[in-house]
Amino acid sequence: MGKDVEGGATEYAARDYQDPPPAPLIDPEELSQWSFYRAIIAEFIATLLFLYVTVLTVIGYKSQSAADGCGGVGILGIAWAFGGMIFVLVYCTAGISGEGSHKPGSDIRALARKVSLVRAVLYMVGQCLGAICGCGLVKAFQKAYYVRYGGGANELAEGYSTGTGLAAEIIGTFVLVLAPLPIGFAVFMVHLATIPITGTGINPARSFGAAVIFGKDKAWDDQWIFWVGPFIGAAIAAIYHQYILRAGAVKALGSFRSTAY
Repeated sequence: MGKDVEGGATEYAARDYQDPPPAPLIDPEELSQWSFYRAIIAEFIATLLFLYVTVLTVIGYKSQSAADGCGGVGILGIAWAFGGMIFVLVYCTAGISGEGSHKPGSDIRALARKVSLVRAVLYMVGQCLGAICGCGLVKAFQKAYYVRYGGGANELAEGYSTGTGLAAEIIGTFVLVLAPLPIGFAVFMVHLATIPITGTGINPARSFGAAVIFGKDKAWDDQWIFWVGPFIGAAIAAIYHQYILRAGAVKALGSFRSTAY
């Protein structure tokens, strides 16, 4: 009996995940590498394009539906715009930075020590600057409609409590982070569920850039929801992925196996 269990344990270990060593918090060597700055530039451009296309879609829908209640792409079209752009950008840039304008991805990779703290912070800075520039382009091209139709800024909708909005952002980010491959579809599904509540943030850079350019009090009053919610959601997803999906807890506790009966 003991030998059978021992053999099973060996087979399990051979098939189990092998985690790479954790990245250092500060890696001076990467600061001298072009690939490091190339990745930050890629994040900046990806987030700029993401905000430009998606916020323009939101404003276009609102302007068309104001004239015709059945006009515009609707919530379904907005969700497809966000999900489709994430799919395209991750496809284009994941091999360079591993992100694709996906800030919660930066959060979880930093928490899991997959990238250095310096790289994660600079990714976030690049994403936020890209979001501001993307929304700035929308405002420049749509001056007549930008402020009138909310500038694509995330705000808590009337009739919903702060707790409901925060929970929507936490759960939405949790779903998003757990879907590394079908991430575009995950973004699409989460937008369908949470657009009526918060407009769907699940990406602090997206909410921050829109708030900076829109500049109205309501967008800033609710801004904390779109930072705290995604950070909590990403942290929960990181723990769930590491200790449940990848059986980290089982390994940490000796895999609940015993060789003695």
